[in-house]
Amino acid sequence: MNDNELITRSNERVSSFFKSLDRMVAGLERLAKTCKPILGGERYLTDKEVSARLKLSRRTLQDYRDQGRIPYCQLGGKILYRESDIEKVLAENYRDAFR
Repeated sequence: MNDNELITRSNERVSSFFKSLDRMVAGLERLAKTCKPILGGERYLTDKEVSARLKLSRRTLQDYRDQGRIPYCQLGGKILYRESDIEKVLAENYRDAFR
């Protein structure tokens, strides 16, 4: 390739790149349509993920577990939360603004 050559979409290398990109996008779209979360279609989050999403400390999350405010699963020493349970707790505790 010459230093002064204008690279356009009709260039063989550029055309090949865009075809590869189109194939990747099509594959990702297929994957997104067919991919389902594991474990019965339910997503499970760690205490670290939940605390980050809710802007709570992990200790506060432990207090909520101990008080029965938030449902969880415990497998050995690992604590997991169903994403749908977290959303449900948030919806149940939602308060409308008032004036």
